[in-house]
Amino acid sequence: MKTLFRILTILLLLCFTRCSLPDSDYIDPYKPKIMERSVMESSVKMLPSQNIIRSGKIYIKDNFMFINDVNIGFHIYNYSNPENPIKIGFIQTYGATDLAVRDNFIYINQAVDLVTLQYNVNSNTITVSHRNRNVFPQKQSPNGTIANTTENQIVIDWTKF
Repeated sequence: MKTLFRILTILLLLCFTRCSLPDSDYIDPYKPKIMERSVMESSVKMLPSQNIIRSGKIYIKDNFMFINDVNIGFHIYNYSNPENPIKIGFIQTYGATDLAVRDNFIYINQAVDLVTLQYNVNSNTITVSHRNRNVFPQKQSPNGTIANTTENQIVIDWTKF
């Protein structure tokens, strides 16, 4: 009986050691989408309404509804009549997944930065009023991999290849 127990224990240990791949052999099936900092910063702009590609969080403030298009930006709707929301526009902010609103200021996480926008309701325009750089860590792949980037490169998303 002891011999059988020892054999089963050894087989079980061998299975666990052989079933896992060494870290150096692991290939993450995700590829980072990298953007130069200057391009990312200049890409923040108000655009006409667009179709939602990959919806994320929804935020409602007063008569406005913001729907995140994950890592692309935010769709803005007039939400004064919740039964019939009306598209107003799209805030392009690559790498963004969340926002907060206070008064006429919109605070957005744009990849590693916290961006403050001032929204003008009358002209439906935005102005970047402040940018706090490197507030957040670089985006990791869904598997937790970190991309190799230079100082001026920002990971704005990950795609499966």
